[in-house]
Amino acid sequence: MELFAVGLNYQSAPLALRERLAFPAEQLQEALRALAQRVQAPEAAILSTCNRTEVYCAASNIEQLKVDLLEWLAVNRNIPTTELGPHLYILPQQEVIRHAFRVASGLDSMVLGEAQILGQMKQAARTAEEAGTLGQMLHQLFQRTFSVAKEVRSHTEIGAHSVSMASAAVKLASRIFGDLSKRHVLFIGAGEMIQLCATHFAAQNPKSITIANRSAERAHQLAQAHGAQVIGLAQVPEQLAKSDIVISCTASTLPIIGLGMVEAACKKRKHEPIFMLDLAVPRDIEAQVSKLDDVFLYSVDDLSQIVQEGREQRAAAVEQAEAIIESQVQGFMRWMSERSLVPTIQEIHQKADDIAQLELEHARKQLAKGTPADEVLQLMAHRMSAKFMHGPMQALHHASPAEREALLKWLPQLFNIKNTDK
Repeated sequence: MELFAVGLNYQSAPLALRERLAFPAEQLQEALRALAQRVQAPEAAILSTCNRTEVYCAASNIEQLKVDLLEWLAVNRNIPTTELGPHLYILPQQEVIRHAFRVASGLDSMVLGEAQILGQMKQAARTAEEAGTLGQMLHQLFQRTFSVAKEVRSHTEIGAHSVSMASAAVKLASRIFGDLSKRHVLFIGAGEMIQLCATHFAAQNPKSITIANRSAERAHQLAQAHGAQVIGLAQVPEQLAKSDIVISCTASTLPIIGLGMVEAACKKRKHEPIFMLDLAVPRDIEAQVSKLDDVFLYSVDDLSQIVQEGREQRAAAVEQAEAIIESQVQGFMRWMSERSLVPTIQEIHQKADDIAQLELEHARKQLAKGTPADEVLQLMAHRMSAKFMHGPMQALHHASPAEREALLKWLPQLFNIKNTDK
């Protein structure tokens, strides 16, 4: 069994492709079970966020798995392999470990040091466990990953002064409107990203905040925290005309806001500018909306320049984090190496137990015949010693000169022989 991963992220693929490969949360368990059967991977987990989709596997036939995984992803998400393949990265064993550690620690994120990805990785592990595809090797990988991320965040300043997606959204809106205290803000969705954005925008004391969500209960909880009003998704077209800032991040697989809806809102606004930020993958707002003169539409990828700010200031923290990760990668590789020895160790123990049991039965027969106990014990010890040493002695006698030299080097360590020069 070896670890293996394939995926794409904001660095390797455009948003248009990432949203097509994204897996909705409610489909993940079914997808994992189908994947495990189709690609013959005993262990599998899928991490799917706005910035990446990655499939982690543990299997024995890695070369065939590479081919099968690409084909499965292409068929499952209805994307031609010729279109998908060039954007995928393929990570063999040691690279998978290093990559997972870096992702969880926020080193591979658009927002350097962001903490949200760690929670998303934990959810990916839970989902795989519920689907029955999280075996011992992936379980150990994820548990070690979470531990490494905690160590990185505890012993470095990788998260200090981090520009989050939410604060970047405020900066971007401020560049268009300046003072946000006179603006009306509409949030569509009530998940973690919207909660973060609501906190940052509420700090700017906007004129009003409205939250539209499919679940009224969740929207009301968020609204109470920020003095906002709640509407249903059916009221979004009407509310658009009253909103200067619109931020959407839902789990919908289809756009919630279409071109016609925004055109109608712009007419009612008498062509006053409207700032729209779509943080969802797949996107909530049709891409054609960006062509409207009065609309400033931004996607999650458009925030990349803002969130890069401060990276230079954290260069030392990144170096420290990379050092921690590299040390932990080597530690996990040692664990995997030791784990691969388990079957051999078990066979050695079983062989020793078989010899001991056989000689014990022989000794009992001798005692039953009346042979003195001391004589039986001495004979049993001699026979067991001879049988234990038979294999190593045979190996020495039949080995080639080069093999004999290697055996003579290792046998003293195996048998704890100290005076090898005599």
